[in-house]
Amino acid sequence: MSTQTSLRRTTVPQIAARKGGTPIVSLTSYNAHTAAIVDRHADFILVGDSLGMVMHGMDSTLGVTVEMMITHGRAVVRGTRKALVVVDMPFGSYEESPGAAFRNAARIMQETGCGAVKLEGGARMADTIRFLTERGIPVMAHIGLTPQSSHVLGGFKTQGRDEASWPAHEADATAVADAGAFAMVLEGMVEPLAARLTHAVPIPTIGIGASAECDGQILVLEDMLGLNPQPPKFVKVYGDLGERIENAVRGYAEEVRARAFPSDAETYR
Repeated sequence: MSTQTSLRRTTVPQIAARKGGTPIVSLTSYNAHTAAIVDRHADFILVGDSLGMVMHGMDSTLGVTVEMMITHGRAVVRGTRKALVVVDMPFGSYEESPGAAFRNAARIMQETGCGAVKLEGGARMADTIRFLTERGIPVMAHIGLTPQSSHVLGGFKTQGRDEASWPAHEADATAVADAGAFAMVLEGMVEPLAARLTHAVPIPTIGIGASAECDGQILVLEDMLGLNPQPPKFVKVYGDLGERIENAVRGYAEEVRARAFPSDAETYR
């Protein structure tokens, strides 16, 4: 019998238990190569529907399909060993009914091997979240600025600037927590509101543009690496990969045009 100890993935209960503890680290990833790198440092990896814009050049997330999420979700799961992998449910895959949401969520989990799904919406999605969690599908909620509803919201606007809107956000946070979500993303939210919600609910809050008052943070990997020429204002850019990639490609192109590349078959491996 082998004495080798297998590495166990972070589980949904372990993320849920981090409420009020060491901040939860998360990033997006859409392919096996970047996922393998992120896996060494993140508690969970989100295969976000932002892949529509980042990987496919779409103008928004609305054109992303279940099939696209499954393709990228499989790649991320294959490239990871440690982090919990959460896959976004795309627009149109869960809003119709709890039953439709279950069928699509079950398919995503079965075909990717992910550990949980994420869906957008507060109180209006509470019945769906409860339906899924009661049937064994872990759900991460997403409230505040919800990109799939950007047309209804009138664009990508910071939420909570008007204190009169706070009770609605509080109702959303309470509803998804009571429905069984194990964590919730707070996006594009003023700090006092994010702090209020974080202290009001018993599950971890994961901020994206919602301040350090949350229990953790998530960023789009390409934004923080400098691959997005116009990242959101709240994003701290930790790398300059866009410039470095361009310099590398320029150098390669110059060498090829100068015929300064290997031609000896002995160098092929």
